[in-house]
Amino acid sequence: MRPLRVLLAALSLGGAICAAAVPRAVAAQATWNDAGTVTLVRSAIARRQVQLADTGLTDYTAQAHGYLTFLAQLGEGFRLPPVVVKSDELMLEVYWGAPDRSKQRIIGRRDTLVLPTDINYHRDHLGIVQNNFPAIIRLGDGDEVEDVPHPLSLAGLETYEYRISDSLTIRTSDRTLEVVMVSVRPKDASIPAAVGAVYLDRATASVVRMTFSFTRAALKDRQLEDVSVILENGLVDGRFWLPRRQEIEIRRSATWMDFPARGIIRGRWEVCCTKVNAGLPPRTFVGPEIQEAPRAEQRAFPFEGSILGNLPEEVRALDAEEVRRVQEEARALVRASALARARNTVPSARAVSDLVRVNRVEGLAVGAGLTQSVGSRITSTLAGRYGTADSRLKGRGLVRWRSTRGVELSIEGRVDFAEAGDAAEASGLRNSIAAQEFGTDLTDPYEVRGGSLRLGWPQGSSARWVLSAGRERHAALAVHAAPTSGRYEPVLAADPGALWKAGLEWSRGPGGDPSGPQWQATVHLVGAAFEPAGSTRPAALLRASVDVAARMPAGTGAVVVRTVAAGLSRGDDVPSQLRVYFGGPVTGPAYGFHSLSGRIGWSQRVEYQRPVGALTLDFGRFGRVPTSVVLAPYLHGVWVGDAGQRGQVSPSVGVALVSLFDLLRIDVARGLESGARRGSARGGWMFGVDVSTALWRVF
Repeated sequence: MRPLRVLLAALSLGGAICAAAVPRAVAAQATWNDAGTVTLVRSAIARRQVQLADTGLTDYTAQAHGYLTFLAQLGEGFRLPPVVVKSDELMLEVYWGAPDRSKQRIIGRRDTLVLPTDINYHRDHLGIVQNNFPAIIRLGDGDEVEDVPHPLSLAGLETYEYRISDSLTIRTSDRTLEVVMVSVRPKDASIPAAVGAVYLDRATASVVRMTFSFTRAALKDRQLEDVSVILENGLVDGRFWLPRRQEIEIRRSATWMDFPARGIIRGRWEVCCTKVNAGLPPRTFVGPEIQEAPRAEQRAFPFEGSILGNLPEEVRALDAEEVRRVQEEARALVRASALARARNTVPSARAVSDLVRVNRVEGLAVGAGLTQSVGSRITSTLAGRYGTADSRLKGRGLVRWRSTRGVELSIEGRVDFAEAGDAAEASGLRNSIAAQEFGTDLTDPYEVRGGSLRLGWPQGSSARWVLSAGRERHAALAVHAAPTSGRYEPVLAADPGALWKAGLEWSRGPGGDPSGPQWQATVHLVGAAFEPAGSTRPAALLRASVDVAARMPAGTGAVVVRTVAAGLSRGDDVPSQLRVYFGGPVTGPAYGFHSLSGRIGWSQRVEYQRPVGALTLDFGRFGRVPTSVVLAPYLHGVWVGDAGQRGQVSPSVGVALVSLFDLLRIDVARGLESGARRGSARGGWMFGVDVSTALWRVF
C-alpha cells in the first residue's frame, strides 16, 4: 500500500538499506479485533507505558526546527490556493525523561505578517508532540480537541477497533525490520475519538508512525472542519524510535452568510541532533512544558534566509498530499457523517452583490437566501432578490449533492438575469458604486427563465470538469433606474426565444511554485439550439471560449498575461446575447463597454509588474504590516471579426498601480484607434479603481 511506501522513503534507520523493502501479504483482509491484532496492540500499549522493556532509554535531547503558518482561503469549493497571512519560524531545544517527562524551550523565533491579523496560536502549537501523545489527547489547549482516548492506551482498548491493514519488511545492513500498519476506528463513531492508523515495529511494538483525524464529536470548536495529525519517528542508535518529523493541520471555515472563507493553521516540524541517555538533571523538567527564552535571545537566533523564502512548498499548497491522505483514510474507516460538520438552516449568499447591488435595470436591489443541509452531503438553497426600480422579484432554487471525493451533482431552477460577454469587466462593488453615482453600468443583463443539471468532478487537486445541460427562455430587459449624475446607456437588445444547451467546462486554479511560473485557465464548449420567439425552426450552434491567465518571474518583477477568446460556429442568425463582446477595463481598456463585438474575438494583455516601493501600515491590534507598491505598465490588443467582414485590431496602452497587499488596483489607459461605436467613443482615456480580481467572487 502506498502509505507504507511513503513511510519507507521517510524513515531514518541508522543504517543503509541493502535490499528492497518487501511488502508482506496481509492475511486476506484481516478482520477487526482479531486475536493477533489485539495482542500486538496490547504489546504497544505496554511498550508506551514503560517506553522500552529493558528500560534502556532514560532520557534524550534534540533540536526541532519548524514553521507555524496561518493561511486564508476564499472561493467556492476552496479551489484557489490558500494565501499566507502570517508565518512563524521556530527553533526548539527538546528534552525528554522517562517515563513521561517533557520540556521544550523556544530558543529562536521570527515571524512575518503578510496580511493584517491578530491571531494568537495556542501554546501547544508552538512545540512538538512528545511520546506520541499521552493517554488522553488534547490539542489547542483543549479548545480544539479535548479528552480523546489514545488508540494505544488502556482506555483505547475499550473505545476502538483495530485491524492490521498492511505490513512491510525492511532489510538493512545489519537487521530486518517489519513495520505493521494497524487501522484504528471507534466502536461508536458518535463519541469523541481518533480515526486513522498506527504503524508499529512488530518485533518491539514501538510506534514508528501515527496518522489520524478525529470524529466530529471530538472537535470542540463548531467552526472546525477537520484536524489532521502526522507523527513520524526515526530509529536512533538502532534501538529507539524517537520523533523525527511531525505535521498538524487545523482547518476552520466561516459560517456567516455561507460565504466561502477558510482559515488554516499548518505546523511542520523536523527533529534532528537527537542524543540519548544524556543524564539530564531533574531540574530540567521544572515549570511549564513549553517555555520561551528571552525575546532578545529568540530574535538573535541565526536563521538562514527569509521565512517566506524557506517556507516548505507543501505549506502553501492547495492540499498537502499527506494530510489529504489522512482525511481520505479516515473517511474510508467510518461513515462520512461521523466526520462531517453538522449544518442546519443558515443564511446564504454567493457574494455581497447577492445581498445588495445597483444597476440600470433594477436600481437598488436587495436579496437574501437560505441554505438547508439534508444529511451530510445534500444541501438545498433558496435565494431571491427584489429590484426597487423594476419592481420585480427574481430567484433561484438549487439542490446539490457532493461526495467526499469532490464529485458534485446539482439541479437548479431560476428566474434571474444572465450576463452577455465572456469576462466580467468590474467587481460587483465597483459596478454598484459607479452605476449609482455616475451612470456607468458595466453589465449587459438579459432575463433567463429555466433550469439546468450539472455534474462536476475533480481532476487532481486544482482542476475540475463540469458537464451541464439545460433549457432556458430568454427575454430583453429595459432601463428602469436613474443615476445620481449622468445617464445610463440602453440595455443590450437580447433576442427573445428558447435555448436548449449542453456544455462541457474544464477549469484549473492557480498552481505551481509561488516564486515560479503560475497559470490558471477556464475552457468552455457549448452546443445549443436557439428557437426565436414566434418560430418553430431552432438554429443549432456551437460556442467555445477560453480564459487563460499566467504569471512568470522576470528580473525583479513578473510578466503577467491574460488571454480571453471566444467564437461561434454561426454568425447570421445567432441571438445577440450569445455573440462575442469585448470592451471595458478587462477585455478592452479605454474602449467603450462591449463596443467591440463579433462572431469571433480575441483579447490579449501583456503586463510587467515591478515593485517600486513599500508602505508600512499600522492596523492597531492587527499589527504593522508592510505592503509593496507595484507599477504595472501594459499593452493590450483586441481583435474581433464578424460573418462576411474583415476583422480589425483595437490596441491600447496603460499603466496600473497595485498596492494594499495586491487588493487595490488603479488603472489609466489610452486607446490607440479613433472612431465611434456603441456606447462611447473609441480610442479615449480610461481611469478606474477596483479591488483585486481575486475578490470579485466575494464582492
